[in-house]
Amino acid sequence: MGKINGCLKCLFIFFNVLFAIIGCLLIFGAVKASAINGQYSSLGTPGVGWGWVFAIGVLGISCLGIYAGCSEKQLALKIFAGFMVAGMIVMLIFGIYVAVTRNKLKDALTNVTSEASQTYMENDDFKIMLDALQSTVKCCGLSRAEDWGSEIPNSCSCSSSGSYGGFEGYGNRGCKSRPQGTSGPDQIYATSCGEYLFDLIDLFLKVSMGFCFGFAVTALLGLLVTLLMLHQIKRHDGEGPAVSMKNY
Repeated sequence: MGKINGCLKCLFIFFNVLFAIIGCLLIFGAVKASAINGQYSSLGTPGVGWGWVFAIGVLGISCLGIYAGCSEKQLALKIFAGFMVAGMIVMLIFGIYVAVTRNKLKDALTNVTSEASQTYMENDDFKIMLDALQSTVKCCGLSRAEDWGSEIPNSCSCSSSGSYGGFEGYGNRGCKSRPQGTSGPDQIYATSCGEYLFDLIDLFLKVSMGFCFGFAVTALLGLLVTLLMLHQIKRHDGEGPAVSMKNY
């Protein structure tokens, strides 16, 4: 007979196996994110380095939990409980950091100044990404069409008949005449791309915040279950010496 309640032990191992699978999926996601991270690095978005640490940490701690639950060893459970405390604190810190980063990005992308836009537009990779984005989303420029300087690209070209075919909430604001003193299409999209870029990145940041705070709550529950398992082990191990003392 085991030292820990069978149902509690199975539940503990099941959730650790589940999080081990999630850890593998997070590692796969980190690989994919690394491939596209360079496209938005010029916007000041967080790197994927911490994503790798988080993914490997989830997988490693889950494997430790599986071992601790199967072996019923106090040392392994105590180490696991320590990781739960540390993980809960780290996830709370990360969640707050992502929330602060989200507010900074909102100001950077929705209230872009001319000088800031010029800094972004000096990056060739960003210009290529923005040019491809404009024809798809039906927008023009990061904050305004003048971000492109004196030559407006053809991807900003807008026609009254097709100006409502874009993504809802962006390209449906219609067309306008190109700024004076510039060359390019006569009619361009009236909407800038900064708002769309923020919403795109904001979706990722909201998911990240959900993961951080969700894992913080999960770590707290894992800590409580681990403490309960440790209590059961100590009570089980204490039964033997108590009987011996009575016999003595």
